[in-house]
Amino acid sequence: MKNILVLGAGLVSRPGVHYLLGHKDFRITVASRTLHKAEALVKGYENGIAISLDINNTAKLVELIKGNDIVISLLPWIHHVKVAEHCLAQNTHMATTSYVSKEMQVFDSEAKNKGLLFLNEIGVDPGIDHMSAMKIIDQVHSEGGKILHFYSYCGGLPAPEDNDNPFGYKFSWSPKGVVLASRNSAHYLENGENIIIEGKNLFVNPRLEEVDELGNFEVYPNRDSLPYKNLYGLHDALTVMRGTYRNIGWCATLKAIVDLGLVDETPIIKVKGMTFQQLLAELVGASESDNIRVKTAEILNIEIASPILDRLEWLGLFSDESVTNHDNPLDILSDRLQEKLFYKEGEKDMILLQHKFTVENKKKMKEFITSTLIDYGIPKGDSSMARTVSLPLAIGVKLILTGKITLTGIQIPIMKEIYDPVLNELENMGIKMVEKISPKNSH
Repeated sequence: MKNILVLGAGLVSRPGVHYLLGHKDFRITVASRTLHKAEALVKGYENGIAISLDINNTAKLVELIKGNDIVISLLPWIHHVKVAEHCLAQNTHMATTSYVSKEMQVFDSEAKNKGLLFLNEIGVDPGIDHMSAMKIIDQVHSEGGKILHFYSYCGGLPAPEDNDNPFGYKFSWSPKGVVLASRNSAHYLENGENIIIEGKNLFVNPRLEEVDELGNFEVYPNRDSLPYKNLYGLHDALTVMRGTYRNIGWCATLKAIVDLGLVDETPIIKVKGMTFQQLLAELVGASESDNIRVKTAEILNIEIASPILDRLEWLGLFSDESVTNHDNPLDILSDRLQEKLFYKEGEKDMILLQHKFTVENKKKMKEFITSTLIDYGIPKGDSSMARTVSLPLAIGVKLILTGKITLTGIQIPIMKEIYDPVLNELENMGIKMVEKISPKNSH
């Protein structure tokens, strides 16, 4: 019997935990701050145990880690380093879906010395994106080819039939993280040129990208793409760019929201009892006699009939409704987005992931390869986000515990030893990348 400790029982945890519970030779302990969430996850399974845990209770955390073969951390990423320290001390493997932080990377040599694997970035983005890209990259290189251009785009969006609000977006959990990401700068390589986009310009001139069967989407660059040139072994590449898919209109509207100061965390003195209209007036310097829509159009330098203003009006930012009880624009905006942009019962989300490669094969001929995942949530069941985040993680954990993955140290799933079995099993579950190859000039 192998023992697994799962820290966190949030929205993405169920498919992965249930996958592991389906293996009778695994005993799974789910520890959550909210006990009933953990109990709901293991209900009906004899090999599941639910426990209440405050992650700040170090003594209890250490006691829980003892005796487990692996710890899965589904906690916010800021807690991973603390968990990793205790896993090292207790000689326990660890797995997360989060990006490897500099602090996590520090544990690499000690984990290797102890024969431990800390597998990170094994969700969807990051995760399935790494694995599906490396499968093609390794294949091209093994056939003597070169990859000249690499684009990788991913987005979690409402399924087309449930895309019914002016923003073309819905939140499964707190919008704050998505809104804060709107301030990130970006760095990528395109046609041999290093391109840096400041955070304030992230949503200026998004790319328009067409996806077969789904139509057009906006794409904006995703943080720093440059490390992937070495990480993926793209030594011949003139272009390495990772980006995020959104529906048309998102980028211009988010830029307006940023420009209006609505993602500012600085407290506003008189916010208590304010209406949304008064809050916006405060941010744009409007007087009581000003028409707030007209004044906002002036500040943003857009037409009064702009769809951007229609979206802000739909959100209620020009209304006499009272703002929530926060002292800063960011938290007020986050509450409002959560109120208006949510998944109703029975609605489906969609994960869209596409890699685009321009390849020069060993005959010096150009080829264009796309690898695409379009995955939908199950109405009244698990969301696509939950499945694509937690199932790769769970499969990875199974492979570690059954001795199929023998790597040690701090790792991400870019090796064939990991990506082949994980992608194969995901495909059996219906989570499948579809690859197409065409001559470059036909694109």
